[in-house]
Amino acid sequence: MKATGIVRRIDDLGRVVIPKEIRRTLRIKEGTPLEIFTDREGEIILKKYSPIGELSTFAREYAEALAQTTGVLVCITDHDQVVAAAGHGSREIAGKEISRPLEKVIADREGKCFNPGEKGKVPVTDSQKEILYAQIIQPIICAGDAIGAVILIGKSEKDMFGTPEKMLVQTAAGFLGRQMEQ
Repeated sequence: MKATGIVRRIDDLGRVVIPKEIRRTLRIKEGTPLEIFTDREGEIILKKYSPIGELSTFAREYAEALAQTTGVLVCITDHDQVVAAAGHGSREIAGKEISRPLEKVIADREGKCFNPGEKGKVPVTDSQKEILYAQIIQPIICAGDAIGAVILIGKSEKDMFGTPEKMLVQTAAGFLGRQMEQ
């Protein structure tokens, strides 16, 4: 565990303020759910809660099925990181933190579709270097909250996305959202 040198006192209601610098670094905003753990040494551990993270095995299998069906890179994210990725190039982005522009697309709850030659494609991670030729992003909505996204990424000029691919991604996002509600 990393020491920060910051000390906070508990108030009369049992609350502790998480310093702004730590919230900014870890992308913790007002309303961000946190899990609370304790260990045998008496440490309290706060961890950002990811509802999709609970379905990570299921999400990975779903991403693999979509990648086999479409032949393109498939990513399933929560609001912080790529939870599952399958297809060519998946190792480079699996488990990485998502980009701020993708975070905004998820928060806006609006699907996006881009084909080769169109501008506005959204990088999945900040470290993403390869050229994106085509892309579909569909936010996952669970109980009214945007909790992640299903993304198809075409990495060649021949990858074109139309209505069938849009419907496939919408179905996947809808299904994952309903699974989280159960």
